[in-house]
Amino acid sequence: MKALELKIPPVALAVLFALAMWLLAQLTPSLAVPLLWRQVLAGIFTVTGIVIALSGVLAFRRANTTVDPRVPQQSSSLVIRGIYRYSRNPMYLGFLLLLLALACYLMNVAAIALLPLFVLYMNRFQIAPEERFLLQKFGADYQAYCERVRRWL
Repeated sequence: MKALELKIPPVALAVLFALAMWLLAQLTPSLAVPLLWRQVLAGIFTVTGIVIALSGVLAFRRANTTVDPRVPQQSSSLVIRGIYRYSRNPMYLGFLLLLLALACYLMNVAAIALLPLFVLYMNRFQIAPEERFLLQKFGADYQAYCERVRRWL
């Protein structure tokens, strides 16, 4: 399973999950659940997801470090300011919120069921390998940061 670690860019993974959610919703219309205000809820999650993800990107840009999560060895600094005071993975949290927005819009149980799979995949194949590298590179500073700030929220 190590072969999957850091291989799929998280943005591509989010797009794949979005496509799978849409496909499942089309294939299982009987699993649709009516939700009042679904467009409003989807809009709120969309805006929130975009703001959080972009805040993470901007923090990395300000620190002059790579935003490509497939190459954590290119990290030049430990980013712990801004949005990173609240989440160690705001870009991934933003993607999750965008998928949640789609789930609200689709309102299909099968599509919603993919959200925990996204989190599990990200934790195992993206975040855990990143954390191993960051701990090795930044040592006690990263360990202290992990003790202060949660992985997702």
